[in-house]
Amino acid sequence: MLENKHVGGYARDFDELEVYQLSMDLACWIYEVTATLPESERYNLVSQLRRAATSVSSNIAEGFGRYHYRENMQYCRMARGSLSETKSHLMLCMRLKFVDQTVYDEFIAKYRNLSVKLNNYIKAIGSHINHKV
Repeated sequence: MLENKHVGGYARDFDELEVYQLSMDLACWIYEVTATLPESERYNLVSQLRRAATSVSSNIAEGFGRYHYRENMQYCRMARGSLSETKSHLMLCMRLKFVDQTVYDEFIAKYRNLSVKLNNYIKAIGSHINHKV
């Protein structure tokens, strides 16, 4: 089990991890934002954004469930890639004027916070690999 300061101790399951909770919050937020996108983007950007955003939390959960630090780290790296993919799709929405600067700025704040937490979680997993007897 990995330390999780958010719940004061060690996480017994993935849903206790702060990084997972933040990723779920982001996915829910993305669903709200994509509901405002043009209907013509339902099967394009809306679908891509939602899949990328939900992939972040899904990969964190799957990695945690693997019970091997190296596999967990790999899934968290995939989560980090999905987070970057989400950013890329939202950048396109901004360029196409589907979202305004306020929405984009809110996303960037969420993105940066989650990115830092995810990188720290990956480092924590790595420290367990390095200290394993």
